[in-house]
Amino acid sequence: MKTTLGLLAATLLASAALPACAAGMAGMEHGAHSHGADAADASAIGRPGKAGQAARTVRVDMSDGMRFSPASVEVRQGETIRFVVTNSGKLRHELVLGSADELKAHYAAMLKNPDMEHADANQITLDGGKRGELLWQFDQAGTVQFGCLQPGHYDAGMKGSVTVASANSRPSH
Repeated sequence: MKTTLGLLAATLLASAALPACAAGMAGMEHGAHSHGADAADASAIGRPGKAGQAARTVRVDMSDGMRFSPASVEVRQGETIRFVVTNSGKLRHELVLGSADELKAHYAAMLKNPDMEHADANQITLDGGKRGELLWQFDQAGTVQFGCLQPGHYDAGMKGSVTVASANSRPSH
């Protein structure tokens, strides 16, 4: 009876741990290049924004010329931006926010697995002719990079940056 109860308890504990393990493995799928999911990663580049807190809208166009327009954006520390992103081309493009190292690691993974599907809070992927939105709060002063990580696009120069001015700095005119 003791053995049966012990086995039952071990089985229940193991099955209770499965969802947490599966969630951890899902995060590992994007592991080194997941940008929006965990707080430690997100803190360096910011965090997902809330629609009611968007200070302003920045429109970004992605083109088959492998460029973002604009390729640089200026924001203030703590500001939440609503990016309205349009893919004016025919190819699939994406805008992914991250550090330079994160983008390079994610891009390397995309080159190895070009059909990788992902939907992290720090990115938006759009087919040609489509439009979408990305909300992001920039918590720390510095520079946040963005790029299109579709195979070949980043290497072709499809990248840009967000300069985050310190909350206590004076605005430039």
